[in-house]
Amino acid sequence: MTQILTDQFGRNHNYLRISLLERCNLRCHYCMPAEGIPLRDKKEFMSQEELFEIVQTFVKLGINKIRLTGGEPLIKKNFPEILKFLAQQEVDLNITTNGILLDQYWDNLKDAKVETLNISLDSLLEDKFNKISRRKYFDRIYKNIFIAIEKGFKVKLNVVLIKDENDDEINDFIRLTKDHDLNVRFIEFMPFDGNNWDRSRTVSEKSILELVQKEFPNSLSQLESEANSTSHNFKINGFKGSFGIISTVTNPFCDGCNRLRLTADGKIKNCLFSNNETDILSALRSDKSIIPLIENAVQKKNRKLGGISSFDQDAEIKNRSMTTIGG
Repeated sequence: MTQILTDQFGRNHNYLRISLLERCNLRCHYCMPAEGIPLRDKKEFMSQEELFEIVQTFVKLGINKIRLTGGEPLIKKNFPEILKFLAQQEVDLNITTNGILLDQYWDNLKDAKVETLNISLDSLLEDKFNKISRRKYFDRIYKNIFIAIEKGFKVKLNVVLIKDENDDEINDFIRLTKDHDLNVRFIEFMPFDGNNWDRSRTVSEKSILELVQKEFPNSLSQLESEANSTSHNFKINGFKGSFGIISTVTNPFCDGCNRLRLTADGKIKNCLFSNNETDILSALRSDKSIIPLIENAVQKKNRKLGGISSFDQDAEIKNRSMTTIGG
């Protein structure tokens, strides 16, 4: 690990999350503004060749884990070529997807040695899922989740919890782990542009565990978390799978952060919540070294939450919409 990827607080960054595009085939209200996002000229985004050059630079600097996100990465038309290239790098490659198109890419994912799939599903009830996502793909996603497990992928099921919307399904999701080697991850509702965030609609870890312990008394065990983990992990004794809780708002995990984000338009976000971005695509196109820009972006990283001091309802929080960041 080079010092370039070590910030002023001693955190080493070996994990790069890459947003391949801003478009998505769902319209989840916590991610995509109701009016959508402005369409931009493709010249504003990284080409395949530019993406590859940037990735190679990051790998030389010590990145050894990459996650592809979107929007929805599987709708990227050259997705198989991107997978093939990344498979040739010395990185642990993972994907976050809504799962709709997974059945088209099983062989590509296996060939690229992708072992873990993070699949988003915010309700086990079709009508509720349709309302949250503003689309009707429940059956296809649900089927692909279990095909992925059968094919040997490690599946993490991402569930964005919103109070009075889907928090009544917490124990139903956990029951999925009884007979399936599946990790359900409950994610707090977070503030992004256009998603009408309201702190009162976040569901805390404490609330989740109280519901779980009531449903499964004397059966809950806490698991040891991996280094740099974003979640507190648990399982119900005797169940095949497990569940985790990601409490970004109420209990942030910034001290162990090892992540950088590359947006589809070639900007570095050194924190999910940071409004400051570093344009490395323009420098690349001007034949300038992007390494000093990467180093500066890492050094400017705040200790906590991109410099946000409060998530109070009246606090001014400026950020992109989630679909243009990639999570």
